[in-house]
Amino acid sequence: MQLPISLHLNVRERQALAAPRLLLHDFLRHSLGATGTHVGCEHGVCGACTVLIDGVASRACLTLAVQVDGRRVDTVEGLAHDDSGDGVLNDLQAAFKRHHALQCGFCTAGILMSCTDWLARQRKGGRKPTEAEVREMLSGHLCRCTGYAPIVAAVMEVAHA
Repeated sequence: MQLPISLHLNVRERQALAAPRLLLHDFLRHSLGATGTHVGCEHGVCGACTVLIDGVASRACLTLAVQVDGRRVDTVEGLAHDDSGDGVLNDLQAAFKRHHALQCGFCTAGILMSCTDWLARQRKGGRKPTEAEVREMLSGHLCRCTGYAPIVAAVMEVAHA
């Protein structure tokens, strides 16, 4: 049995069929071609599969595709765009590049998506987070390459800009 799913993915309306128990990460990658969302642990622990659902960071490995019917889903592919569609890096991505905050890149998409949600909430509250708060936010992500220091530096730069 396949169910029709309609959603707003990044900057476009998308439609596809999904089995009732298909996980969102598989739907994004295999049905919609959004391969920037990576799958690490499949248990919601590593954070690699983090996407935004209606603006809130969510684990795509713990979410069924049918749960996003009629909703907005943003993936890492949607971060680098402008009105021209030229793929311009946003401020957070540019800071990651400047601080060399990625090596293998497997965890990066999920970290960027969590940071996008978290930084938006910080700005809305008029807050300038501390380094300890940034590290706490990142505790939901596993990165085996960077040692987190360049990631923290990039997030701090954007948070205090």
